[in-house]
Amino acid sequence: MSYDKVKQAIKISVGVKQTKKALLHRSVNVVVEARDADPNVMPPVVKLCDQHGVQVSYVESMKQLGAASNIDVGASTVGILNEETS
Repeated sequence: MSYDKVKQAIKISVGVKQTKKALLHRSVNVVVEARDADPNVMPPVVKLCDQHGVQVSYVESMKQLGAASNIDVGASTVGILNEETS
């Protein structure tokens, strides 16, 4: 998955905490994870994705993922949310 998919998404959750919360509410279509993210933080997110049948895609850079998410810092994880989720 490219950074463009994140840029084009209508609704996203940015960061581990927000993405985990969205996963628990079953409102995520796809999770995008940066390969340079802290490896100690990511397993719970991947486990939740497995439990809920959510696809995990990988990109290379937290900095670029953050920029694609329209934030000024890096992002380890972004969830692309269902459009009907408020």
